[in-house]
Amino acid sequence: MMKMPVEQVQTEDLRAFERRLTEYIEKQRPQSWCWRVVLILIATITALGAWCWLLDKETSQVSFVQSLYNHPYFAISGLCLILLFLCGIHKRVVAPAIITARCRSVLADFNMSCDDTGKLILKPRSM
Repeated sequence: MMKMPVEQVQTEDLRAFERRLTEYIEKQRPQSWCWRVVLILIATITALGAWCWLLDKETSQVSFVQSLYNHPYFAISGLCLILLFLCGIHKRVVAPAIITARCRSVLADFNMSCDDTGKLILKPRSM
């Protein structure tokens, strides 16, 4: 079996790493987009429910629990929004950005970086 030069092996390793990184980031984008839609939908329903809840004249005259009972859309959507944040939706929404930021910090040690799609950027060596 022939030995490949070291530079060729390194180049192949970098290409394989770049392929895997771009593949992983591309896999995360549809999931991230789906979670963004869910978050926007629940936040919009919560905001509209809160608007109706605040404009209701009975809100200031009844107990807090009774006012939430009178506005079930706000109560349920607010609870869903809180549960989504407790389950980590904020991390799922920005998952590709988190991955690329962490890769950039690691690649900086090797005079490299990557763009938002995962493509490697080789930086010139400083002398």
